[in-house]
Amino acid sequence: MNHYPHPLIAREGWPFLAIAVIVSAAVTYFAGWWSTPLWIITLFVLQFFRDPARTIPQQANAILSPADGRIVVVENTIDPYRNVEALKISVFMNVFNVHSNRSPVDGTIQKVEYNAGSFLNAALDKASKENERNAVLAKLDNGVEITFVQIAGLVARRILCYKKAGDSLKRGERYGFIRFGSRVDVYLPTSARAKVAIGDIVSATETILAEL
Repeated sequence: MNHYPHPLIAREGWPFLAIAVIVSAAVTYFAGWWSTPLWIITLFVLQFFRDPARTIPQQANAILSPADGRIVVVENTIDPYRNVEALKISVFMNVFNVHSNRSPVDGTIQKVEYNAGSFLNAALDKASKENERNAVLAKLDNGVEITFVQIAGLVARRILCYKKAGDSLKRGERYGFIRFGSRVDVYLPTSARAKVAIGDIVSATETILAEL
């Protein structure tokens, strides 16, 4: 399937949106236009939890972006979860980006590793090591191994991951969500060729981060 089959509003946002609408409507009933700020907040909640369908590139060697946002890191470094040299590409999500996380590859999950931590600004390099984070170690059908890590941010306080070791992944498949600003790091083999640069704006699934 070329489009991810999911409602336009992420299920993680339904309770927040319902509360915002009910409170805004109640204040409107009793206080009229004084409810305007609450309706603005409701619109913010609606845009934050939007979860649009995406077109999935079919290029076999492509690594897709797991998140919407801005590229903040493209560098050779060490994958701390495998202890091997890797090409690291990081996507920073602000509060106006879609926060649904999608698989960058087809493959099988080898391990899911959660680490508690701080809530520093996710745009900072040290956030990769110090912030709360959840790593997915995956193996592609051709044997290539990659790692992608959900990282909490200054405002983000909840990382959600719906996959476990042994589960299969399909590119573009929704596998998690991070609430209210965050980051995703992707660690690839050093032979991978980056197709993005620092400062680029990317879209989950639709943007190719690198080619193997």
